[in-house]
Amino acid sequence: MVEKLERLQKVLAQAGVASRRASELIIQQGRVTVNGEVVTQLGVKVDPQREVIAVDGKPLIKPEKLVYVMLNKPREVLSTVNDENDRQTVIDFVNVEERVYPVGRLDRQSEGLVLLTNDGDLAEKLTHPRYHLEKEYHVLVKGHPSARALEKWRQGGIELEGHPLEPAIVELIKRDQEDSWLRVVLTEGRKRQIREVAKMLGHQVRRLERVRIGTLKLGHLKSGDWRYLSYAEVQQLKYEIGQKE
Repeated sequence: MVEKLERLQKVLAQAGVASRRASELIIQQGRVTVNGEVVTQLGVKVDPQREVIAVDGKPLIKPEKLVYVMLNKPREVLSTVNDENDRQTVIDFVNVEERVYPVGRLDRQSEGLVLLTNDGDLAEKLTHPRYHLEKEYHVLVKGHPSARALEKWRQGGIELEGHPLEPAIVELIKRDQEDSWLRVVLTEGRKRQIREVAKMLGHQVRRLERVRIGTLKLGHLKSGDWRYLSYAEVQQLKYEIGQKE
């Protein structure tokens, strides 16, 4: 039987101790032991299924199988694990044995693609702004934005909470008598960013749906339904953020 060896900091991150970078600091501080021996050198490889790994004297719980799930979040559902007011959360819709967590957030009124996983290292990178991972939304706004307003949105520089926004892709999909559908692609994720920018430009958001994260597309998944990501989808996400096994 071939042993599956993994870098110690990756094992700590997958066990939920900390992010991979923070786990490296924990190792360098001499807080980690492998089979009773203190390890301070980065890059050491271990077999988490056969070796006893401890942090501050407490053995790690054996790492769970890594799980990656896509959910089409309905409106009025919270992108959290639990809620003190007992409102519905994304966890209520996903039936898996492992403990998974939403990657990033969609506000309560928004709907669409939410990724859930227990891979903390991947989740951290997918939400970090330095990776500029595209997120695509279909947005229904009240009224008909002018070409000038759309161009202002595209160019960026609009201040939100005191900081200028980056440029965005903003395209008109279609319009009816009262409203307009827009395609918006962002590489940053400020709180309620699309709603606030649309409001600044004079157009209230009536509906907001996330349809893509990187190469991962919502497709025809119905509202409230979920599915596992394929191996190829997971590997493509890792490739997009430069994560190596």
